[in-house]
Amino acid sequence: MAYNVELKAPVLNEFANLRTQVKWRNPDDKRLKASIENSLFWVTVYDTDKLIGTGRIVGDGAMYFYIQDVIIAPSYQSKGIGHLVMTHIKNYLSNTCSNGATIALLSAHGKESFYTQYGYVKRDGDGLGLGMCKFISK
Repeated sequence: MAYNVELKAPVLNEFANLRTQVKWRNPDDKRLKASIENSLFWVTVYDTDKLIGTGRIVGDGAMYFYIQDVIIAPSYQSKGIGHLVMTHIKNYLSNTCSNGATIALLSAHGKESFYTQYGYVKRDGDGLGLGMCKFISK
């Protein structure tokens, strides 16, 4: 099946709905809108006019690039859409990153092997420190 791929940000309510489908919490609309607008790169995948997949790059656009929100609607998973999203992300990074740039991501639990096929490695704490994060709850 052919899907429509666009290199642009999704509409706020479509993005929020896709996040909800994979059981991710959404911030308020103001923060979600700012997050969408401040991304460096977006790829969105549609089945006709329904958003079924997305991925984006955030960062400083020079030294640090972070792959974020690679999300595929549950009913469309295991159909190659994640690979389609990552191919566009890989192409953007190949054309944008200079020597010495760092590309990072946080994988959803159990999805690590999906990213290893694109050359991303688990941080085991030996050669590189373990990855860390902090969630703010107010």
